[in-house]
Amino acid sequence: MRSGPQTSPARWRRATSIFSYWSEGQFVVENYRTQEALSADPVTARVLHLFGDWRSLDEVCRELREFNPRSIRLSVRQLVRGGLLVAEGSLKAGEDQQFFENWSSWLPHAAILHFGTKDTPYTSSDEVTTKQLRSYLDQSPQPNSFKSLSAKLNSQTVPLPKVAPGKSSFIKALLRRRTHRGFSSAPLDMERLSALLHHTWGVKGFIDSWLLGPLPLKTSPSAGARHPCEVYVLALRVSGLPCGLYHYAADRHLLECISTEVSCENATDYCAGQAWVGEAAALFLTTAVFPRTMWKYRFPRTYRTVLADAAHLCQTFCLVATYLELAPFCTMALKDSVIEADLGIDGITESILYVAGVGLPAR
Repeated sequence: MRSGPQTSPARWRRATSIFSYWSEGQFVVENYRTQEALSADPVTARVLHLFGDWRSLDEVCRELREFNPRSIRLSVRQLVRGGLLVAEGSLKAGEDQQFFENWSSWLPHAAILHFGTKDTPYTSSDEVTTKQLRSYLDQSPQPNSFKSLSAKLNSQTVPLPKVAPGKSSFIKALLRRRTHRGFSSAPLDMERLSALLHHTWGVKGFIDSWLLGPLPLKTSPSAGARHPCEVYVLALRVSGLPCGLYHYAADRHLLECISTEVSCENATDYCAGQAWVGEAAALFLTTAVFPRTMWKYRFPRTYRTVLADAAHLCQTFCLVATYLELAPFCTMALKDSVIEADLGIDGITESILYVAGVGLPAR
């Protein structure tokens, strides 16, 4: 009599995004990509070591004969629930593999910083913030805002010529730039929206690399001309443009619609509950497509250049907005996963970094 098909035993593997540390006397093992952690002991570390490749429970029990199989089974369940082991063929295993394939050259240092700091909880309460700052002041005074070497080194100082008031439009915009948190209810016009996108993220030309071909030029610098940053527009109050979420195609200078089911509540939610953000006319969500930079620079320090790229773009945006008589702002208090889900990006190959926004100045 022919027997039915044989099912293979379940197998697990250690997640690729694990690191360990001591906290308040406890040895902690954490999956920094999913931000799941549990207290562990040396035996746990040994079990995790054995799951370096796909293995069944029976295989691990044979390696750990000094332990009761039931205790090993309980330990494995705990590690699976804690996100430290992934089951073969599961969604979590697929995400873990995608993460490793894309981030392997930047592991572990850059990945720990990026994924371990996502979705940080923030408070939008002035009362809570004030109480928190008072507690900091009770602990220690603020660091000095300026550094001076004169007394320490007993060095001579060199006075610099007095700088004359700037008359150019650039200097005037530079000196007028401020972060705004109040806006007029008037809509943003399409002409200035177009100018903001074009002068900040738009392609201004190409430089021909004999090896890599044409590389885009923009108004902000980018390491190796990789330009990993993309921008998405959350249009809340723009004349001639339906409220919606759009992707800016920098090479063609046009908007691609993602969704028209948006409101000012989305803006507030994206920016960790900061209610004033919902009064802006438009938000500009800056993401990074990491493989663009990872392909050329295959070492973790390069993650710093991606952050610098986003910062360059944000400052350019604020200056352009000021020149256009708009009221800009920027924030990194974000709900990363909420934004990434609405944009339809995976958070691994492309992730949110920064949000800027504008409105017309409040009168």
